[in-house]
Amino acid sequence: MDLGLNGHVTVVTGASRGLGEAAVRALVAEGAKVVAAARSAAALAALAEELGDAVAAVPCDMLDRAAVANLVDTAIARFGRLDSVVNNAGIAPASKFVDQTDEAFDEVLAVNLAAPAALARRAASHWIDAGQPGSVINVASTSALKGKALLAAYSASKGGLLRLTEALASEWARYGIRVNVIAPGAFETEAQAAVMADPDTLAARLRKIPARRMGRPEELGPLVCYLASAASEFVTGSCFVVDGGEVSKL
Repeated sequence: MDLGLNGHVTVVTGASRGLGEAAVRALVAEGAKVVAAARSAAALAALAEELGDAVAAVPCDMLDRAAVANLVDTAIARFGRLDSVVNNAGIAPASKFVDQTDEAFDEVLAVNLAAPAALARRAASHWIDAGQPGSVINVASTSALKGKALLAAYSASKGGLLRLTEALASEWARYGIRVNVIAPGAFETEAQAAVMADPDTLAARLRKIPARRMGRPEELGPLVCYLASAASEFVTGSCFVVDGGEVSKL
């Protein structure tokens, strides 16, 4: 299926690994140009070298609100336009909530909720001024749907991202700006490295998933491409759960 992404320009945060890297690869394969943002300059440079001129590697700390918003201007300066943003960057430090400091809690909300909001706001402002449609794709988690022990801050931030998605979709639909959210479950990424490293832990984790396996990062790419494209023109305010059926059985 040709999604018509030739010439499409997008920003992907958290692009140096895992689901973000998979999104970059899928978008480039469909003909899009990508501003790939993350903290790891070396990993971004390697990705850009592999994928060529379709990728602009931009090191960016999600705690720097101005730098995050400036990714919009970077895309326009490099590729001449902006059509979508993929808010994928996130952190998930695990700890007992009673032991978590205020600073640690605030950092999770800043990276996982405030930074995506800043990027979405700047992108929407550009699209509204230009009279141009656009697409915001937020990457949350199944933790946005069911809070998880030891991940209170993460669950709260991703739940907030889900509600933000719905609010902005309602507010911006009149401008042709779509806002959707993807809620991935367990995927074979570095975030699950400790689980995958221990056979017993992995077996216990997979028993919770009806599909009896974790997702592969490349399986999320086609959904990102669909939501970025005009094929999803009437889709906004929606949450797409991709978890092998785990949440549906809870």
